[in-house]
Amino acid sequence: MQSYLEVAVEAAREAGEILVAELARPVKINYKGDVDLVTQADGRSEQAIMNRLRAHFPKHAIVAEESGRHSASAAEASGAKHTWYIDPLDGTTNFAHGFPWFCVSIGLAEGAAGNEEMLAGVVYQPVTGELFRAARGEGAFLNDKKIHVSAIEKLGTSLLGTGFPSHKRAQNPNINYYWNFTLRSHGVRRAGSAALDLASVACGRFDGFWEFGLNPWDTAAGTLLVREAGGTVTDFAGNPYQLGARECVASNSHIHSEILKVAAEVQQAPPTASVPQAPR
Repeated sequence: MQSYLEVAVEAAREAGEILVAELARPVKINYKGDVDLVTQADGRSEQAIMNRLRAHFPKHAIVAEESGRHSASAAEASGAKHTWYIDPLDGTTNFAHGFPWFCVSIGLAEGAAGNEEMLAGVVYQPVTGELFRAARGEGAFLNDKKIHVSAIEKLGTSLLGTGFPSHKRAQNPNINYYWNFTLRSHGVRRAGSAALDLASVACGRFDGFWEFGLNPWDTAAGTLLVREAGGTVTDFAGNPYQLGARECVASNSHIHSEILKVAAEVQQAPPTASVPQAPR
């Protein structure tokens, strides 16, 4: 287990150096859709990670955002027992605008698709130098300090995180959830990196997080961090979160049932529902 995590840490640090170097240069942007962009930094970071993982674990499958974004079934097709999920630059839009909130996310899963267990995960913020890491059954750490989720017990006194997609935004229902959760909590932050949002839940900066339509490479490492730090990760129905699920809800465990209750109310109510009461 430790060798998996050590290699992932090395790969994340190498990729992070690439991102910081690229940030100092004029950003070269290509578009995967009307607003869904990819930079040269994404490609360089991803290639460095893949080269290192393949050198150490040639029999493992790799599903990466750029080279494998349309082939998430590649791992299943290969018959590999272990699959690496890589996001070489989570927070690409932030990066492209020079907003220094982005990261490298690397997670290792074991088992068949739809029934995978996370073994190791790393989320690295190269601008701040914060490296979050976790191995199954061994806890979660920020740099060399063990981390835990927050002790906040009520949604009304919590700080939450969420995200919105860069494409098909009009079809995404999250604005209704954002509105409701904002009025029922201390506030909701939308920083632009799901992996860092999950890491923030793990270390107690956020008390909860939710988002729709995330890909496995967005959540693989972060969900392990939350669980190893004592948190809970499910879908809106309360089922344990599986990679690729449409909904991801993470919390410090204490407020999880409240989050699910509010989500259920939003699902049942029309967008023009009456304004919920703010916490007192």
